[in-house]
Amino acid sequence: MRVLLVPNAANPRSIEATRTAAAWLAARGIEVVLEAHDAEACGLPEHGVPRSDARQADLAVALGGDGTMLKAVHTIGSPDVPLLGVNLGRLGFLSGAESEHLEQALEAALAGEARVERRGVLEASVVVGGREAGTFHALNEVFVGRSGVSRAVELEVAANGVVLWRFVCDGVVLATPTGSTAYALSAGGPIVSPEVRGMLIVPVAAHALSVRPVVVGPSDVVEVSCPNPARAGACVTVDGDEIPCRRALERVTVTAGSREAALLKIDGEDFYRVLATKLLER
Repeated sequence: MRVLLVPNAANPRSIEATRTAAAWLAARGIEVVLEAHDAEACGLPEHGVPRSDARQADLAVALGGDGTMLKAVHTIGSPDVPLLGVNLGRLGFLSGAESEHLEQALEAALAGEARVERRGVLEASVVVGGREAGTFHALNEVFVGRSGVSRAVELEVAANGVVLWRFVCDGVVLATPTGSTAYALSAGGPIVSPEVRGMLIVPVAAHALSVRPVVVGPSDVVEVSCPNPARAGACVTVDGDEIPCRRALERVTVTAGSREAALLKIDGEDFYRVLATKLLER
């Protein structure tokens, strides 16, 4: 049995929890691995491996907040590796257990007693400077728009070949239902149950009164392009990580991906209870 630990190296509580989890697992004869840079940050260099090796795990455990969960999803890169999130952040909306129950959560996950939630991901194909820049996967969202202090951009957004809008804006968020409670929510999008299969299109600071968020179906294709060379300084961000823009962005085509993320839930709380207690603060 091999377990990958994914910490937030900037959070001392996460580092401490990672060391505790590593010791608990090792004492039970379980192989513990971390990406090499994480292992160094946590003072566990003997457990450090390259990312290609870290992906060969039977279970992944993220020790941090939702950002650490996203980091773990991209580290493992496979729907076959279940992911347990232990919340050491503020919201922990994606997490399956709280930090005070760390050892009990590990024990339940190893025993196969956790509930598995399958979450859809988005697949984004990016064309930059006339060439394919790659295909990227997002558990939360793909953002197309201005970067840093650059000025507003002009975007054209189409669904299944039909142009919905052409507007000047800060950008547009293309989100999964899982990501509906993240950036898309801050931009005015709706909260959507993760049981729904589809994609949210949420404009950000659009210079138009007629623009509203839209939810499209799981088989729909959304294309975002930069039609005006004078306002084409857009970049692409996938789950918070920006894709380098060395040349002009032409278009981003986003679909529901064939992959899924398998999130483990130990505490038994469903989406609506987490929504009420962590986000709506009831």
